Amino acid sequence: MSVIIKNDAFITAEVMNLITREREHVLSFREWKHRLAGYGFSVRNTEHGHVLETLPHHVEICVLPAELCD
Repeated sequence: MSVIIKNDAFITAEVMNLITREREHVLSFREWKHRLAGYGFSVRNTEHGHVLETLPHHVEICVLPAELCD
């Protein structure tokens, strides 16, 4: 398993492509979160919005756009 320590723009873009594709395949936000956990990611609700982070270390990757979290 890899741990993302620095937020490289290329890696962040690739992760966003992956999670966007996965969001298109599911019917609910809950199902999407479950699928992301299979890839080693989690979505946490914060005061700044929903944040994508790695599992199990909970390293923040980026804030998610609101349209993905509806």
